[in-house]
Amino acid sequence: MNIILCENDKVLGKKASEHIAVLLNQAIEKKGIARAIFSTGASQFTTFEELLDLDVDWSKVEFFHLDEYINLPQTHPASFIKYLNERFISKLKVNLKQVNFVDTSIGVENIIAQLTKELNRDIIDVGVIGIGENAHIAFNDPPADFECADAYKVVKLDEACRNQQLREGWFKTFDDVPKEAISMTPKQILKCNHIISAVPYKVKAQAVHDTLTAKKVTNKIPATILKTHLDWTLYIDNESASMIDVKNYI
Repeated sequence: MNIILCENDKVLGKKASEHIAVLLNQAIEKKGIARAIFSTGASQFTTFEELLDLDVDWSKVEFFHLDEYINLPQTHPASFIKYLNERFISKLKVNLKQVNFVDTSIGVENIIAQLTKELNRDIIDVGVIGIGENAHIAFNDPPADFECADAYKVVKLDEACRNQQLREGWFKTFDDVPKEAISMTPKQILKCNHIISAVPYKVKAQAVHDTLTAKKVTNKIPATILKTHLDWTLYIDNESASMIDVKNYI
């Protein structure tokens, strides 16, 4: 585990994106392609913004989508497919080698089977995995299923997760927030060669505190499982680090 403290979300986005770019370029140099998983949400804004300005041959990058609501149209403001297209993919100067969305419009079982087949073709080089306010990773809310060996699964969203989506402005009312999603599983996430977590903002302070101070890995704090990975880097800013004694970790 490597923890990088940044002054603010802008600096965090810059440093995290530079790290991601280095890892992608190393994979491209070594084997001709890079395969990466990207999370979404408000906490990833600056990382995506900074990543667009970096020198990466995106035509050699296979892109995987981490999670998506079930039965939410891609035209909805909260659609992660819409988010990724508008904030990142459409702004690239070249097309990605391959894009693998969690596209529920073709059916839940069909998209899970399709994504699983694509994931199993080769190792994932970089996983950009955010941490939610309830310490979830992807949509694996507590108590997360750490035993499921599937690549993706249908999960139910807990109240804290749904409230986060409401507070971030993606939905008009709590009842509008979907109750189910397709999410990459913790076991699949841990198969990435490298994991980078960009976690800025005060609203993430409790999750950062709980993840780092937990004495053992627990599915009640899903992000604790990232501490078992051999190459996990956590980027935090002064706000998200406000509940921990930083010198104990850096």
